[in-house]
Amino acid sequence: MNEKPTESPILRISSLETDRPTEFCLQPDAGARKSIAVELDLLALRKLRFQGTVAPVGDADWLLTAELGATVVQPCVLTLEPVTTRLDVPVSRRFVAGFAPVTTDEEETEMPEDDSIEPLGREIDLFAVMTEALSLALPLYPRAAEAELEETTFSEPGTEPMKDEDLRPFAGLASLRDKLDKNGE
Repeated sequence: MNEKPTESPILRISSLETDRPTEFCLQPDAGARKSIAVELDLLALRKLRFQGTVAPVGDADWLLTAELGATVVQPCVLTLEPVTTRLDVPVSRRFVAGFAPVTTDEEETEMPEDDSIEPLGREIDLFAVMTEALSLALPLYPRAAEAELEETTFSEPGTEPMKDEDLRPFAGLASLRDKLDKNGE
C-alpha cells in the first residue's frame, strides 16, 4: 500500500505504525530555508529536500533513514565570493528507548562510539534532524575555483622578510648530508 508521505516535521511515536515504515518528505518553503540559512551562516539555501522513512526496530526503537539534498551558497574562505555547493547525503539515526548519554559532570557528556544513536522521546523532530544533517554536511572551507592563497611577507625596514622555507629548520639537513657524502665523511 503506497500512502502519501507525511509532510509534518514532527512525528509522534505513539502515532507511528509499528508494522511498517512511515514515509516522510520535507521541502521547506523559501521563508523556512532563509531561517535555516541565517542559523547556519549561509549566504543562501536555494533548495532543500529531506526524504526517507522511520521504521520500527525491535520492541521500542526506531530507525530513520533518509536522503538529504540541498544547494547551499557559502562565502569563499579566501575571497568571500559566493561558492555554490550541491549536497546529496544519506542520513541515518537510531532512536533508542532508554538511551541516555553518559554525563561525567555538569559540563561534559561522553559521546557514544556510534554517533547515529539518539535518545527516543515522545516524538521525532524531522526538521531538527534535517537541520543537523545539513550542518554536518556543509563544506568546512568553501573555496572559489579561482581563489588562491598568496604568500605575503612582512618585515621591519632594513631587515629581510622571513619566508616559509626559513621556518623549516630541518630542510637544510638533506643538503648538509649530501655535502658530507661528497666529501667522503
